Formats: sequence, C-alpha cells, structure tokens
Amino acid sequence: MEIYVFDGSLEGLLTAIFDCYSRKSGPIKLVSSVHYHPDAFQSGYMVMTNSAKANRVWNGLKQKLNAQWMHAIYAGVLSEQPQTFQALIDFARYIIDHPNGASENYGNPSVLAVSQMERKVHREKHRMEAFIRFQETGDGIFYAHIEPDYNVLPLISRHFEKRYANQKWIIFDLKRKYGLYYDLDQVSEIGIEFTEQMSPAVNTLPAELRDPKEELYSLLWKDYFRNTNIPARKNMKLHIQHVPKRYWKYLSEKQP
Repeated sequence: MEIYVFDGSLEGLLTAIFDCYSRKSGPIKLVSSVHYHPDAFQSGYMVMTNSAKANRVWNGLKQKLNAQWMHAIYAGVLSEQPQTFQALIDFARYIIDHPNGASENYGNPSVLAVSQMERKVHREKHRMEAFIRFQETGDGIFYAHIEPDYNVLPLISRHFEKRYANQKWIIFDLKRKYGLYYDLDQVSEIGIEFTEQMSPAVNTLPAELRDPKEELYSLLWKDYFRNTNIPARKNMKLHIQHVPKRYWKYLSEKQP
C-alpha cells in the first residue's frame, strides 16, 4: 500500500485526493507530516499542497454532498486525528466513485467514521463556547486560554466575534500555540510568547498582567455561585455529565 504524506490541512487533503486520481493510485495510507515516520523499505509520496487542485476536488465533492457533509470534511481535518485523515480520503474516494446518495450508506466504514468525528468536533466547539471565561488584562484586553481536544478555534471565532463585539479579546490555544485576536474590527490569527508563569492547568493570567478588578469580579462570581447552589439538590453524577471535569479549569467557580 502506497503512503501519501500531506501537511495536515484541508487543502493538503484535497490535493492528496486529486493526486490519487492523477497518479492512478490504488488503496493508499494517508498520514500527516507530523505523524509520518520514514520507512527504510518504503518511501512515502510527498503531497505538495496546491490550491488549484484542491478547489477542483472541493467543487467536485460539492456536487455530490450537501453542506452538512462538506462541513463534516472540514471538521474531520480539524480533529487532527490520524485515523480520521485516513477515513476522510477513503470517504472522498468512495463518494467520487459512486452515484449520488452514497453518503447515506452508513454501512460504509468511512461514511460512519467521518459522521461520528464531525459530531465529536461539534460537541467540543459548543463546550468551548459555553465554558470559556475571560479575564481582563491591565491594558483592557479580555483574555482566555484553552486546550481543546480538537482544533476548534476556527469554529468558535464567529460566536465570540458576535457575542463580544464591543470589546477586544484574545483566545489562545496552548496546545497548538496560536490564538485569535479581535480588535473591534476583525479577528486575526496571532502567536504569543508566554513566560513560565503561564499555567495550562488553570485558565488564569499572572497577577501582574490582570486588571486589579479581576480578583474582585472572580470573588463576586464565586459568592453568587455558592449562594444560588442548593446542597439538597446536588447531583454530582449529572453535573459531571454536563460539565466534564476536564473543563473545570476554565470555570471561575471551580477554582479554589
């Protein structure tokens, strides 16, 4: 089985699909350059991302798939999961090689895998939108950092741009080392050099970077949460089901 190595992007995936057909390849194994380990006995074909090729494949898939499935392909790429990359290229080739309606065949392993991953990425997106808590910096920018399982920053950008349209904010992904910055006009991608004081374990800024009012706001919120909580109705099993423990680090009310 031939190995195709791509850059992990949507355009790279679509280029790999194009090359599969132009090179008349049989079954292939698709891996991202991050996960590729060269084999002395088998060289990989290096996919050179090409926008023209990618657009041709994307437009071809749009003729056979609805908007939800096109979004599922994008979400699959954002998952960054090696097994999903393989499922995506298998799915695309299955769709291209079969008549319209092939996407409804959930008995096909790649159709099912792409659909399931889309739901997982979508769930992570909604949880980030619900659990992200900002802190105001000394210069008036609201900041939050996250470590999502999947690369959901591109998916949550519009939500926060609409919800916090009147304030500058930064959401930074510590795992992927890039963030989004909204300057009251548009959202742009940024990088930040962090000091050792920045802890991924708790969604908080070092004291010297925070606005002095932030500590008071945090205490007021914790008091409100504590006073509105009814101990007799406490159901931790249900609570954890809706707010898994891995998201507690984002919530002010969960901090000591």
